[in-house]
Amino acid sequence: MTRETRPGRTDRAARIIQAPPDVIYRALVDPEAIVTWRPPKGMTGRMEAFEAREGGRFRMALLYDEPGHGKTAENMDVVEGRFLELVPDQRVVEVVTFCSDDPAYAGEMTITTTLSPAIGGTEVAIRCENVPAGISAEDHQAGLASTLGNLADFTER
Repeated sequence: MTRETRPGRTDRAARIIQAPPDVIYRALVDPEAIVTWRPPKGMTGRMEAFEAREGGRFRMALLYDEPGHGKTAENMDVVEGRFLELVPDQRVVEVVTFCSDDPAYAGEMTITTTLSPAIGGTEVAIRCENVPAGISAEDHQAGLASTLGNLADFTER
């Protein structure tokens, strides 16, 4: 018997950030920068491995301020991924998986971050494809908005 797998949903978020594309791109491929801006509100990040090149891999732990929310452990989400595409000042494509025994978080999610010049700065658009079913649309939208806000705070200084 063959089980048909259907891709998960696609979530999107975008924001104009008052910084040029090259500054934002550098923040997307610098592990010290990523642990500062990527964790949404209520979390902190720790990079455990990072290779900023196409085909390069990374592993990041996201630690919750309040225990009881984690997918990997009570207070932690661990994501492993690889870079599919790195186009300086334009686009970063990553494939990530959550380290979890819960099937609701299984599968690979593709995250495409696109940088486009815009009046007043750069439009940063994030598209997440095949979002695991365990991540509610509402929580994911809030997390994406928080992450974009953090990225703006980091790059607009």
